[in-house]
Formats: sequence, structure tokens, C-alpha cells
Amino acid sequence: MQDEIKKFSLVGTVIAVSLSQKHTFSKKNQNIIKLVKGLGVEGDAHFGSKVKHRSRVIQNPDQPNLRQVHLIHSELFEELAVRFHIEPGQMGENITTAGINLLELPVNTILLLGNSAVITGLRNPCAQIDQF
Repeated sequence: MQDEIKKFSLVGTVIAVSLSQKHTFSKKNQNIIKLVKGLGVEGDAHFGSKVKHRSRVIQNPDQPNLRQVHLIHSELFEELAVRFHIEPGQMGENITTAGINLLELPVNTILLLGNSAVITGLRNPCAQIDQF
């Protein structure tokens, strides 16, 4: 039986785009980033078809890179503001959005960003977040 495809429309805003050429936790805000299909954010340390996260490279460097583009919604920063001051890019995301709760999107949701499409998947937070 074929999976049912549900279509719905949300309007959100990209409030920041960020990248880091090195494996740093935080990424520096940019005026523009280039998304490359199947590779990620051009110039970012996680760019490529093979896994780039150092802990996963140790396990198997030939794994496909399923974490090419990282998104976080700015509303998360507002939730954390009681205890922390967080700016876009500081949590390692490439794209900071507003108006879309990314954590509530169904698996295999396709987000349209400009003329590009980004397929989202939920991932576990990196252990480095505790140190941040």
C-alpha cells in the first residue's frame, strides 16, 4: 500500500543564514548561502555527499551525509530566553526560521525555501549543546 501524501501550506520567514568552514559549534551569519542539491551548504564544514560529523566519520566515513543543512526555528530561542541569550547561528544551524515550528512537522516534510527544496528530518541534539 502506498503512503498517503498530505499537502498543507505554511508561511514562515528565514531570519538568518549561517555557515562555518570549520567544525565549530556555532556558525557565522552570512548575507546569503548557496544550497547545493545532495551536498548541503556550499562552504560549510558539513558540505558533501559523505558524512561530515566527526563522531560519525569515526564510525564509518562512507555513510551518506543525512545532515547537510541544519534548521532551527527562532521561537526556540524565545522559549530558552528565560535562562539563555541565543542568537541565530549560535546553535549550529545554517538556516534560522520564524513562524514554522520545525519540531512539529511530520517526517518527510518538504520545505520550500526560495527556489530550493529542503527535505527535513528530525535529529537528536548534539551532546555539545550541553557545553554551550
